[in-house]
Amino acid sequence: MPPPQDGVHDSAVRAALLPPPAPRRAAVRLRPLPLLLLIAAAFAASYHLLFHLSPAPSYYQSLLSLGSNDTAAAHLHALTIRPHLAGTGANALAAAHVASALSSHSFPTRLTSYSVLLSYPAHRALSLSAPDRDTVLFALKQETYAGDPYDAVSAEAVPTFLAYAASGSVAAEAVYANYGRAEDYAYLAARGINVTGKVAVARYGKVFRGDIVRNARDAGAAAAVIYTDAKDYAAGKAFPDGPWMPPTGVQVGSTFKGVGDPTTPMWPSSEGCERLSIAEAMSSDDMPGIPALPVSWKDGETILQLIGGDVAPKDWQGGDGAAAYRIGPGPAVLNLTYIGNETMVTIQNVISVIEGREEPDRYVILGNHRDAWTFGAADPNSGTATLLELAQRLSELQKKGWRPRRTIILCNWDAEEYGLTGSTEWVEENRAMLTSRTVAYLNVDIAVDGYGFYASATPQLDELLKEASKQVQNPDNGTQSLYDLWMASNSSPLIGRLGGGGSDYSAFVQHIGIPSVDMTIGSDYAVYHSLYDDFIWMEKFGDPLFQRHVAVASMWGLVALRLSDEEILPFNYSNYVTELENGALGISETVLGMSVSLSPLHKSIEVFRKAVLKVDSELKALQTWKIWAPWRNNPLKVREINDRLMMTERAFTDREGLSGRPWYKHLIYAPSLHNDYGAQVYPGVDDAIQRAKKINTSESWQSVQHEIYRVSRVINQAALVLSGGLT
Repeated sequence: MPPPQDGVHDSAVRAALLPPPAPRRAAVRLRPLPLLLLIAAAFAASYHLLFHLSPAPSYYQSLLSLGSNDTAAAHLHALTIRPHLAGTGANALAAAHVASALSSHSFPTRLTSYSVLLSYPAHRALSLSAPDRDTVLFALKQETYAGDPYDAVSAEAVPTFLAYAASGSVAAEAVYANYGRAEDYAYLAARGINVTGKVAVARYGKVFRGDIVRNARDAGAAAAVIYTDAKDYAAGKAFPDGPWMPPTGVQVGSTFKGVGDPTTPMWPSSEGCERLSIAEAMSSDDMPGIPALPVSWKDGETILQLIGGDVAPKDWQGGDGAAAYRIGPGPAVLNLTYIGNETMVTIQNVISVIEGREEPDRYVILGNHRDAWTFGAADPNSGTATLLELAQRLSELQKKGWRPRRTIILCNWDAEEYGLTGSTEWVEENRAMLTSRTVAYLNVDIAVDGYGFYASATPQLDELLKEASKQVQNPDNGTQSLYDLWMASNSSPLIGRLGGGGSDYSAFVQHIGIPSVDMTIGSDYAVYHSLYDDFIWMEKFGDPLFQRHVAVASMWGLVALRLSDEEILPFNYSNYVTELENGALGISETVLGMSVSLSPLHKSIEVFRKAVLKVDSELKALQTWKIWAPWRNNPLKVREINDRLMMTERAFTDREGLSGRPWYKHLIYAPSLHNDYGAQVYPGVDDAIQRAKKINTSESWQSVQHEIYRVSRVINQAALVLSGGLT
């Protein structure tokens, strides 16, 4: 809520609350109003002045009423005319479209460029041979369909590949490794299957593709092939007749386990900066280190049919009707060649600013990436179209007289698909300003890819998300709210946590400790990262009426307005206490019977709980003063408590970062060590436990204890920040 202007609210409310001055002369004695009547009158006056004259609620309703599915559809169509991989001319044109759309609303807009290392395929080949069988030469091409309106421009798509895979040629027996997880390779080892020097064949799902290849490398494999199993990706009619992956569809993607530009680890790719050489960057442990290729479910089935050996376990098998999967090794021999072209390329972030009126030095940042492996209708341009649709609404609000209390920054990132590159470089370059000024980061990657609302957040934003979702209409049911749709999604937990490395929130949360949100309508979709993620797929299956795009824009915008416009930040740290307690419970179960004490962790959580109770009491007092005694409203006190609410998340970071993973500074949330997509609570402790269980020495368990102390220290620091006191 904006502060009173020119003392009007203060004087009016004071006049309502205070008794009138006694007249100098009075013909008759005036009887005082009964106390209850006076209080009622005061409340009515203050309520009217503080709420009915406040512009914020009416602007919230205007934002919700201004949605346009035509606007979202038009932007999505324009953005997906051609494949637009990062570093290509088509992606530069997409950047120009975004910049033009934002500039047309008179929002100051600029392009921020970085020179970064990207990876493209120079040569690929894969063949299969087996005794008494003809050699199969795989085409490694995604086929278009009859009448495909994008048939001609599909040739512009970069051939199927895995970015940053090592160059080389391997001819070796194939071994089936299920989903390629660490536990899958442990199972193979337990069965006496030697993967060393072989070609590991694994299916997509469960873990990040970079972990699939890395796990193969660590098990001794010379190369890896990842395919899309029909069980997971072709469970119904294939596109264009249905939403599922066609037989030749291939999920491409990056295998880089790091974050940002590989030549500038831990620092920004600014002009003239220090850099690793390309050879040094490619030899990093974050790179897969072996040749690898992705293939379709059709090609994957062909390979599996020629792998012999023992029958794989039941949970390693394909769908109904599929031939039995066997482990190998051999007799099938795969001959794989991959030659990559790793080169320095210029990428472009688009940054647009709506400056705040009262607190221009406080930022609410909204972000989405633009680059796509092919057409990218769902991933990511449903989010880009939604961002531009929301920008249109914010422009309309400005015409009605609205201006945010705090600055809103709209960001469109580049090269996210390679390793969250554009957002990471921007955060690293602007680290000092962002850590001191950012209220929250609101991310939408894939805005729409189906049905059902899903959200992840740092815990202090949980209640804000729930409240906002109750005000947004369910796009598929006009009598329900988005909250109703959310409750029906049966997602567990209801609100996910932002520990995984799946999108651009990573640098904000895990590197510098910014409260953040990630939202989407839909969950996993079958044509992910394939040639078939185009406008036709979205129009037929993802969001035929584009109402889901409108709903995401409404939710995104409403959360942004509340964070940018409310005088007191709508943060609630109560859920953080529960989150910390649940994480401690998980650790206690894991270290049961070991000489590890969780007492420091439990004590720090209790200190944090008391800090939450203290700030909650202060917030209630501030809200009471706003209604009953506005003359006691102290802008400096409001600013001070807002700073505490904003900076508490920063206190969960540690400057040294996780042991062995120093870029990840947040000690509460980070990706799982063996699955970059998975969110891990207390990641440093979990990393240490995994190491200790492998080597089981007293020193390794002392390392676990050390990590518990480290986490305890940052929780104590967060409690100090939230309570606003010094020791």
